[in-house]
Amino acid sequence: MAMLHQFKIEKGQVTYMSRFLRSDAYKNNSEKDRIMISEFGTLAVPDPCKNFFQRFLSRFEMMKPTDNASVSFVKYKGDYYVSTETNFMHKVNPENLETVEKVDWSKFIAVNGATAHPHYDPDGTTYNMGNSYGSKGALYNIICVPPEKNDAKDTLQGAKILCSIVPANKSHPSYYHSFAMSENYVVFIEQPIKMDLLKIVTCKLRGKALSEGIYWDPKQEAVFHLVDKRTGQVSSVKYHTKALSTFHQINAFEEDGFLMLDMCCSDDGQAINNYLIQNLRKSGDALDEVYNTMCRVFPRCFVLPLNVSNETPMGQNLNTRSNSTATCVKTSKEKVHCQHKDLHGDDLHEYGGLEFPQINYSRCNTRPYRYFYGCGFRHLVGDSLLKMDLKDKTLKVYLLFNGIMCTNILLNNSLK
Repeated sequence: MAMLHQFKIEKGQVTYMSRFLRSDAYKNNSEKDRIMISEFGTLAVPDPCKNFFQRFLSRFEMMKPTDNASVSFVKYKGDYYVSTETNFMHKVNPENLETVEKVDWSKFIAVNGATAHPHYDPDGTTYNMGNSYGSKGALYNIICVPPEKNDAKDTLQGAKILCSIVPANKSHPSYYHSFAMSENYVVFIEQPIKMDLLKIVTCKLRGKALSEGIYWDPKQEAVFHLVDKRTGQVSSVKYHTKALSTFHQINAFEEDGFLMLDMCCSDDGQAINNYLIQNLRKSGDALDEVYNTMCRVFPRCFVLPLNVSNETPMGQNLNTRSNSTATCVKTSKEKVHCQHKDLHGDDLHEYGGLEFPQINYSRCNTRPYRYFYGCGFRHLVGDSLLKMDLKDKTLKVYLLFNGIMCTNILLNNSLK
């Protein structure tokens, strides 16, 4: 169940408070003392009070989306919410961590969920992404939420779908955990982690968790889609690269006619399966065996040329930036193939790669930057805090003993 954590740093001291999110999932599970609502990797426990026939019929009931908002804190119109990837969020009081109000995205716009990692413009305008599902399949939607309230009780009023992107396969759309944003563009990464919608819709009937409907297809390339934030126009030029998986982006910014896209990537998309509860309960050699089969995640930079036209030559590297070894080659009228450059030195391998990247968001997001932080993974869960200097790819390491790292958050005055 989602638990909210608060750390207060004041006068050289740190105080800590935590509280369970009072979601419907939490209340129902607590009342019945069992899993009542299915989660991403956990199927709800059948009601023991029902007879065999009733339990059989219950499999044909539509699975309800969870409101167990366990991923991250987000901000809309100055208010704090906790979010997961379904259509439900909860407004919370950041001072005492009390649960204030349950909010449903689908009451405001036609989406079936939204990511827990929105992006923000300096004026408070918030961008997010969410899928919608209809009789003709899935759509990826770019969402825009205005910064101002018309009433003190406003939540997502005024939200709109900026544009929709058609998946390469409408019945097998890509799974995405987040997206990137530069000053003028939203960047959506359509990766080869796919969702089999038929399996997901029938998972309750088959007695399987939602995660059983997600699979990795290494034969598919990853595709970067660019959307103009002002007009909602989707670029006809598509930027392709070899199969990769990504959960978190570092930053994106425009410079000299290029869009630099920095993100944490892996060459394998099986990471979701590695974090099943049966693996997390292992120890010793059994846990090491799981860890050794995992593909490591590393920070990479892709360079996307913004001014591709009919006159742009094909078959040659369009990246003219002298300090970048990344390549981008036009291979057809509306296709550019990109090859990344590494944003790290060899020493990062010693710490198991890097995930959960963070920058000084208010100062550096959508702008050129020098530093970012992340978690090192010498084990199945993060065990170190890493600081990367992009100027010379040097690494500063803060090891953590007898504990684990989670997503790190940077204070506004803690990083240049």
